[in-house]
Amino acid sequence: MHITRRQFCGSTALVTLAAALLGASSFTGFMQEAVAADEKNPSVADLMKPGALSEMSMGSDKAPVTVIEYASMTCPHCAHFEATTFPELKKQYIDTGKVRYILREFPLDPIAAAGFMLARCSGKDDKGKYFAMVETLFRQQREWAVEKPLQPLLAIAKQAGFTEQTFNACLANQKLLDGIEAVRQRAIDQYGVNSTPTFFINGKKQTGDISLADMEKVIKPYLKEG
Repeated sequence: MHITRRQFCGSTALVTLAAALLGASSFTGFMQEAVAADEKNPSVADLMKPGALSEMSMGSDKAPVTVIEYASMTCPHCAHFEATTFPELKKQYIDTGKVRYILREFPLDPIAAAGFMLARCSGKDDKGKYFAMVETLFRQQREWAVEKPLQPLLAIAKQAGFTEQTFNACLANQKLLDGIEAVRQRAIDQYGVNSTPTFFINGKKQTGDISLADMEKVIKPYLKEG
């Protein structure tokens, strides 16, 4: 889903939101497509190096498999993966200690960045709340990833305990936005990410809305006892 600058700035409220999100100088950065110079297959150690933001993860840090997903909140393929594949991945592999799952932000537009900012604010003291907000935003994507997203986003945020004041403060947090942009830019520069969703399964790159069966082809060999 691609939202043009004209659509994003279609009302005074959205101009305010755009200014809070990006500022005049950096607004166009998210509107440019992420283009990697070449395909990259980084090592697990390289992928796991600390980034600009704390990792949002599920599962045991001792799991034999680590799945990293780069996603955009306005990406319909990411939403479909969240709804159809992720629940079984979590049930069969994450909750059983076989897989550690990490979600990293790769917003493709300012509205996706806003969604991730709200998730980060919601989960600042509780990762469970971060993932709950991400799940809600993906499930209701068609309601808020629209020409006028401010009020639908506010309504969802209020259900998660935000007030209008804390909602506005979150979206005005330039440090948080810079951190999300740093995560995105690092993925482009170092890991060759240029689309969403992109997965790294113990360093092996997989792109697109892949099925659990396709993921299992990569996961299961690591689970065999030596």
